[in-house]
Amino acid sequence: MSGATPPLPEQDFFTMGEACRLAQVPSHTLRYWESELGFPRPARRASGHRRYTRSDMETIFEVKRLLLGRRMTMAGARRALLERRRGLPSAPGEDSPASPAALRLLREVRQELQDLVSELGK
Repeated sequence: MSGATPPLPEQDFFTMGEACRLAQVPSHTLRYWESELGFPRPARRASGHRRYTRSDMETIFEVKRLLLGRRMTMAGARRALLERRRGLPSAPGEDSPASPAALRLLREVRQELQDLVSELGK
C-alpha cells in the first residue's frame, strides 16, 4: 500500500459513499473504525446520514495507513491516533523535544548562544 494520500475534491463535506470511494474501503469498515477507534466522529444530518469533514477524511486515511500499511492492531492504531492528537511522536525512537538527546542538544546550543552573547557584550 502506498503512503500517499489521494487528493481530496474541493468540497467541505463528504457523504459516506464519497468517503468510502476516496478511502477505497467498504462502508461497513468505516463504521467499524468509528465504533472501535472513536475516530473519525462525523457530524450527522437531520436525516441521520454521516457528514465527513476534510479533517475526518485525513483521519480515515491515517487509520487506513496504520491498520493496513503498518499492520497495527486496533489498539495500536487507537494509541497512535491519540498520541498524534496530543502532539507526541507515534513511532518509538523518534526524537521529540522531550527526549534526552534532544534536551542535551538544546542545552548545548543554548550554552553556545549565551557564550556568543557574552563575547559580543565585551
